[in-house]
Amino acid sequence: MHFEILIEDQSGKELISALMSKILHPNASQHSWKIHPYKGIGNIPKGMNKPGDPKKRLLLDQLPRLLKGYGKSFRGFSNVVVVVVDLDDRNCIEFKQELVDLLESCNPAPNTIFRLAIEEIEAWLLGDIHAVNAAYPKAKRNILGKYTQDSICGTWEILADAIHSSGSTGLKRSGYPEIGRVKCEWARKIAEHMNVEENHSKSFQLFRDSLRRTIEEA
Repeated sequence: MHFEILIEDQSGKELISALMSKILHPNASQHSWKIHPYKGIGNIPKGMNKPGDPKKRLLLDQLPRLLKGYGKSFRGFSNVVVVVVDLDDRNCIEFKQELVDLLESCNPAPNTIFRLAIEEIEAWLLGDIHAVNAAYPKAKRNILGKYTQDSICGTWEILADAIHSSGSTGLKRSGYPEIGRVKCEWARKIAEHMNVEENHSKSFQLFRDSLRRTIEEA
């Protein structure tokens, strides 16, 4: 089976790239995947037939066009589109329904999995505190211990306060692209130590289990 994975930023690509073989083990070699990072989440266009500006590379802006294209090109193949985005401060049920409505507007519609990282994809990193500590031995245990898994709390800032020398405040002063670079570093280093079977993030578990279930049901 082949997975086309759409992710809103480069750090998400770094994380998922490092975890796919672990998730699909021991049969990972029988499957393939390609991960497409975008430069932000954007918004689903109000007119679903109205394409977003391709130069902006915002995932949700481009999603109507992408899903329609995959629906046509994947017809007759056991390929799956996986869309992974941060929930941020959106209403989970309403946002998921918007995505489902968008998919249903496609004819034909590709086999698609929507997965929301709650609140942000750094929650998946914080789902494995042992991996965080292995990657960053000087991590501040008191800050990590106060984190409530998959809560709406400023997730990446908590991780920054725990492991970055200047914390989230100093990192925010640096601005982009430094924040993006550091997030990619976190993803690479922590993912190396992650145990995908024991991750405590419910949103990560749903992502992991959806991939496995799709393969089993094929």
